[in-house]
Amino acid sequence: MSTVKTAISLEKPLLEQVDSVAQEMGIPRSRLFVIAMETFLEQRQNRQLVEAINQVYTEHPPTPQEETYLKEMQALYASGLEDEGW
Repeated sequence: MSTVKTAISLEKPLLEQVDSVAQEMGIPRSRLFVIAMETFLEQRQNRQLVEAINQVYTEHPPTPQEETYLKEMQALYASGLEDEGW
């Protein structure tokens, strides 16, 4: 994948924090920015997906049978977590 150089402006205290974290992690500052942007974009995409799913459920609420199934699945999932010590 090709890379592109870019310039951004940051307030000095933020840049100092970025430099400190990059040094602590043993990575270049530019790599830290890449990690931060990838994380931000992934979280944003996940949020949008949840919002889309919630919209569908708002427009088409589950039937009583589906509600029962969901409750059974939640209980099964919760018991699985307990078995693993969560």
